[in-house]
Amino acid sequence: DFCLSRGLGDVYKRQRMRNISFPLKLLLALIPVTVMGADVTPGDIVSASSITPEKASSYFVASPISNDMFLRINNKSWKEICHHDRKDFRYLTALHYDGKGQIRLGELIIHQSVAKEVLDILKELYIAKYPIEKMVLIDNYGADDELSMTANNSSAFNCRVVKGSKKLSAHARGMAVDINPLYNPYVKVKNGQTIVQPEAGRPWIVRNATVPYKIDENDLAYKLFKKHGWEWGGDWKSLKDYQHFEKTP
Repeated sequence: DFCLSRGLGDVYKRQRMRNISFPLKLLLALIPVTVMGADVTPGDIVSASSITPEKASSYFVASPISNDMFLRINNKSWKEICHHDRKDFRYLTALHYDGKGQIRLGELIIHQSVAKEVLDILKELYIAKYPIEKMVLIDNYGADDELSMTANNSSAFNCRVVKGSKKLSAHARGMAVDINPLYNPYVKVKNGQTIVQPEAGRPWIVRNATVPYKIDENDLAYKLFKKHGWEWGGDWKSLKDYQHFEKTP
């Protein structure tokens, strides 16, 4: 199974002890994981020829938030305002196909109560060769939701409030997943103005057949999340959040 590499974590610790600001490359770095003796970095392409049916299952893992992982997310997606206990969260790794048909290693952080069902959904999406362009932690984008969405990065946990309010987002509870967000944007009409998040997703607010990565009621991700009792933001009346799936405790 997976064991997190400690090398990068040791670099983080030494830099913190010296009170030296992190270089940009370290801020954006991913922690490699080891699968059957081979180091793989989330976001990397995984050779299809190297994945046997037996080996594929070893990529789909839910792990506690390790010390190294906590250093990676602390003060980015993990903030004190959420008052979380990291024992309640799980770090997921999973294989997925990108838009070019290549297999990549993806990662998410999610609440432990839904970790198994999210892994099950990701397994089914992988088997069906469902395209997810990117799936790395939002911390790679400085926990900036707009940057992550603009990169069409699928993500889950991020301690933040709902924009325009003081209410914590379902993402802050680890109970929401956004899939292919650039092409499945958040859309709300307010005071005659159409608000789109990410702004770069504005060309895709007209939901016709030409939209790549389109999520609708016929989409497999929609069907799988709904099967497990999740809400889809595309069903909401006051606004539309086509990328968004969330589970109410």
